[in-house]
Amino acid sequence: MGEVSESPVHKKSLLKRWLIIAGGWVFIILGIAGTFLPLLPGILFLAFGISLLASEYHWARRVIHVFRQRFPWLDKHLERLHQKFGHD
Repeated sequence: MGEVSESPVHKKSLLKRWLIIAGGWVFIILGIAGTFLPLLPGILFLAFGISLLASEYHWARRVIHVFRQRFPWLDKHLERLHQKFGHD
């Protein structure tokens, strides 16, 4: 029987996707813990985790959209960083 083998490029993109998802959830968990523990910057970890997950999950993109509308001054700073570093 013929087996379908995945190309190395597909395996690499699948691995990258899983690493982004896992990393995003790790930062979300650290962010939640950081809201209760004084040594961890909870909000920073939550923001980083949601930004990682936004590339994979629609709900995370919606959260970012809501925060950008609610805090326009923060959106201006984020847009400046986006232009400076040139990320998607």
